[in-house]
Amino acid sequence: MKHIDLMGRKIIIPFLLLIVHFSFGQTAKYSNEFLSIGVGARSLGMANASVANTNDVTSGYWNPAGLTSMETDFDASLMHAEYFAGIAKYDYLAGAMALDVRSNIGITIIRFGVDDIPNTTDLIDSDGNLDYDRISKFSAADYAFLLSYARKSNIPNLSYGANVKVIYRNIGEFANAWGFGLDAGLRYTLRDWRFGAVARDITSTFNAWTFNEDELIIEVQDSVYNFAPDNSLEITLPRVILGVSRDFPIFNKFKGMAELNADFTFDGQRHVLIEGDPVSIDPHVGIEINYNRLAFIRFGVGNFQRVTEFDENESMTFQPNLGIGIQFKGVSIDYAITDIGDNSLALYSNVFSLRYSFNGKLE
Repeated sequence: MKHIDLMGRKIIIPFLLLIVHFSFGQTAKYSNEFLSIGVGARSLGMANASVANTNDVTSGYWNPAGLTSMETDFDASLMHAEYFAGIAKYDYLAGAMALDVRSNIGITIIRFGVDDIPNTTDLIDSDGNLDYDRISKFSAADYAFLLSYARKSNIPNLSYGANVKVIYRNIGEFANAWGFGLDAGLRYTLRDWRFGAVARDITSTFNAWTFNEDELIIEVQDSVYNFAPDNSLEITLPRVILGVSRDFPIFNKFKGMAELNADFTFDGQRHVLIEGDPVSIDPHVGIEINYNRLAFIRFGVGNFQRVTEFDENESMTFQPNLGIGIQFKGVSIDYAITDIGDNSLALYSNVFSLRYSFNGKLE
């Protein structure tokens, strides 16, 4: 009990300190990284190679220009995924509609969070006794809200679009941040070929953090230690993604589509296939095979990295992805199994998404 008395009335568990340090001490290249995970089991099964072929409500995330290729007046989609054995949960909800024959709008909501984290800051009462009833729980979650607009240009087969996005990041009662940014995209179709380009955070996205100093305090022997950093500004630098896809016949009613994407980042050297400073390039490729647009199977490879082994030899690792889907009368159900990056079967995640298109064909 003497040891407990020395700790005073308030303690911060190491896990909480780690969250605070990671959230506010990270470099710009990892800012808002939850927005790089991807949405829709179809795209995740193709290793996120979707910038050029996207043509439904998920275009609000992948490339807003793709909204003009929607085949119906209204489109809605939702997705749920879990990572790290269910510790982290990733949810996506989106809707899109046609304004007229040339323009579309959409809205996207994304949440990535860890819930039910024990808060032991009040574990010890004023008399120095452990009181487990004083343990509460909190969530650490990131939210993104995207408002999309897309329009067909006067140039045949060329569309353009943009996103206005609002970011909200929250760590219980300890800290929160608001951020704002813009995305822009282009999509061009030439017979069986499609070309896409999207610039994310084109003006840089700024997250302004605010801290609750009263919740980030440790008292030891009547001394008060405040672990809250100064209010700070976190900046997400621009990223450009280029993509090209092509449809091809296979046999009878079997058809295929392949897409190659390349992510260009400008925030210094990253651990990707083509490392550079300040520009790094991360390629990824996906293939989709369908039967009469009813049943689909998908493959994808991405996240190429060079790894130095213990014997100093260098090897190449990559992230494999696999997916299937069915589509009937406007309802699409998709499934993907995707690794989080280390090629370990124990860390594969199962992703399901549902999409519903309705209200007839566009005229």
